[in-house]
Amino acid sequence: MGNCHTVGPNEALVVSGGCCGSDEKGYTVGGWAWAWWFLTDIQKITLEIMTLQPKCEDVETAEGVAITVTGVAQVKVMTDNELLGYACEQFLGKTVAEIKSVILQTLEGHLRSILGTLTVEQIYQDRDQFAKLVREVASPDVGRMGIEILSFTIKDVYDKVDYLSSLGKSQTAAVQRDADIGVAEAERDAGIREAECKKEMMDVKFQADTKMADSKRELEMQKAAFNQEVNTKKAEAQLAYELQAAKEQQKIRLEEIEIEVVQRKKQISIEEKEIARTDKELIATVKRPAEAEAYKMEQLAEAQKIKTVLTAQAEAEKIKRIGEAEAGSIEAVGKAEAERMRLKADAYQQYGEAAKTALVLEALPKIAKKVAAPLARTSEIVILTGEGGRVTGEVNRLLAELPVSVNALTGVDLSKIPLLQKMTNPQA
Repeated sequence: MGNCHTVGPNEALVVSGGCCGSDEKGYTVGGWAWAWWFLTDIQKITLEIMTLQPKCEDVETAEGVAITVTGVAQVKVMTDNELLGYACEQFLGKTVAEIKSVILQTLEGHLRSILGTLTVEQIYQDRDQFAKLVREVASPDVGRMGIEILSFTIKDVYDKVDYLSSLGKSQTAAVQRDADIGVAEAERDAGIREAECKKEMMDVKFQADTKMADSKRELEMQKAAFNQEVNTKKAEAQLAYELQAAKEQQKIRLEEIEIEVVQRKKQISIEEKEIARTDKELIATVKRPAEAEAYKMEQLAEAQKIKTVLTAQAEAEKIKRIGEAEAGSIEAVGKAEAERMRLKADAYQQYGEAAKTALVLEALPKIAKKVAAPLARTSEIVILTGEGGRVTGEVNRLLAELPVSVNALTGVDLSKIPLLQKMTNPQA
């Protein structure tokens, strides 16, 4: 019978013993192993990192100055089977504190031996090199114990005779002196460098501005060239489109014309057929009846002609007889009217000028009525004149023109009548 034993990744399981009294050991890191009762020995060894703080007090350096050095080391047991076997031979069955003590003493021994070969300045000024030297010297010894030094650093270096402080003061003074010189030289160099930098900056700025202006000019020229090319392409595309559209429109128009021609041909053919049909219809419905009607009308016209001639001859004879009778009657009436006018003239001659004037005056209202008929629809007559006395002159002018109008209408000259001469010419 037996038991199953397990360990975590921070431990190693050491299995020793077994059947037939074998002393062979087995190592299991972060796993499990089977152990037989009374026959198998099971032990564990830690694999965790162990922190050590080696310290060497009042150790004389190569110059005989006693100093104290403290450090910090990180170590652990290696997991390689061979090296793990070395560690088990040295530390199996020991506690972690005991393992740390053995390793610490080894590190402190190597640290003391190295301190005796170096000066204080070497130790103080280059601690990393000193720690590296200690790690390189101590690694083979602790390695043979199955231990690996992961890191080693110098924590502190001091002494009891103020050697380091004096060294620090002189070093500080030298450093301060060098610092002041360096500051002065740096300020000088800084001024020179600043001037040079300003000059370089201005040169670079000028070059940058020049390049920027050139780039901007080239960009504008490229834009202009691109715009020109784009506009040219657009114009070419537009012209090509318009040309193609015109061609397509021309094709469409040609097709339409061809369609119209075909339609016209069909229409002409239809009209020709319609004309032929109409001719035949007219011949059947008009020409033949018309020829019969024409013959009929011709015969009727001939009869009407004879009738009209006879009627005209009779009417002419009738008119001639009536005309002769009317001429005799007119002649008698004319003679009677002439006699009446002669007698009337003789009466007027006997009446004298007073009778003529009375007749004219009787006729004047009738003449005035005829003349004023167009003015019946006039509500008001306004005579425009620049002077008030010209209204009377206008009225006199109208009266003076009245005899001329009467003479033109009746043939009677009123200007020769004494009464009217006095009315139209008051001064006479």
